Amino acid sequence: MEQGFSERQGASKATGGSRRQVVAALQVFAGGACYGAMATTYKLAYAHGFTSSQVVASQAWFGCLFFVLAFAFRRARGARWENVGIKKPLQLMMLGALTCLTSILYCYAMSVLPAPVALTLLFQFTWMGLVWQTVMTRRAPKLIEIASAAVIVLGTVFASGVYKTGLAGYDPVALLCALGAAVSCSLFVTLSGKVEAACSNEQRGMIVCAGSVLMSLTVCPDYLVSGVLAQGILPYAVIAGFFGLLCPVLLFGLGSPHLPAGLSTVMAAAELPAGLLIAMVVLGEPLGVVEWLGVAVILAGVCLAQVPSLLKGSSNTRHSFADSAAPDVVR
Repeated sequence: MEQGFSERQGASKATGGSRRQVVAALQVFAGGACYGAMATTYKLAYAHGFTSSQVVASQAWFGCLFFVLAFAFRRARGARWENVGIKKPLQLMMLGALTCLTSILYCYAMSVLPAPVALTLLFQFTWMGLVWQTVMTRRAPKLIEIASAAVIVLGTVFASGVYKTGLAGYDPVALLCALGAAVSCSLFVTLSGKVEAACSNEQRGMIVCAGSVLMSLTVCPDYLVSGVLAQGILPYAVIAGFFGLLCPVLLFGLGSPHLPAGLSTVMAAAELPAGLLIAMVVLGEPLGVVEWLGVAVILAGVCLAQVPSLLKGSSNTRHSFADSAAPDVVR
């Protein structure tokens, strides 16, 4: 009887673990989708005469402001600042510097390259995450992880429209910046699951965004005194800070620790479908049949990555049900 109970308890824990991984995958997926608002925000800000460095600084400062307000709200309800030492804050600030570096490189690429080209190069982060996973774990990625990343990259070529334009003839510096953004983005998503601190999500986010603010000073050191806020950048700053830092930092921090590094970057591929839909609604940019097909392929690749977790959870549930239905036998 005791052995039967132990087996059912083990199956229950395994089922709970599989469910937690699915929830974590959805959190990372949502975090990636939040990034989808950024391309449209950048385009609108550029159209109103703001520079890429001003947009990057807006994202960093307002993302930090949102976390400060969130922590102040918790502080008013009795929460306190946890002492997490020196090493952890430095690691978290490096995360913030990475996400800001991604914005710096991607914003510049977007200001020089056609959006489809910049998007396609940025989305190479999906397979780069598998490379970081291999380096960190010294384990080759699973075949289904490789297949999922390949499907997503293929879908990106069609969804972004780069199949019509190609990559030849563009500014090589801008191309390198777009690829650099992919590298830093893959590192941010990967390391978000590796750097954990014994503090609230709000405190963690404040520290991450502090690193982002410091990095933004390298391209826009006079942001607060330049008068750009009075010139009308505020709406874009609020959107960039909310969708470009607050939501992704929270969601990746919650979900990434429960996922392999490669799977995290694959799930974050929600950015492109979300970005295309937002551009269609806000900017009126049409999506053709081929582009819609590309979106469907990307989503199929994301779903493919989740097949092992779903099958494992289903198998554990069946075993748990069978064990509970069977009579306990004293051994």
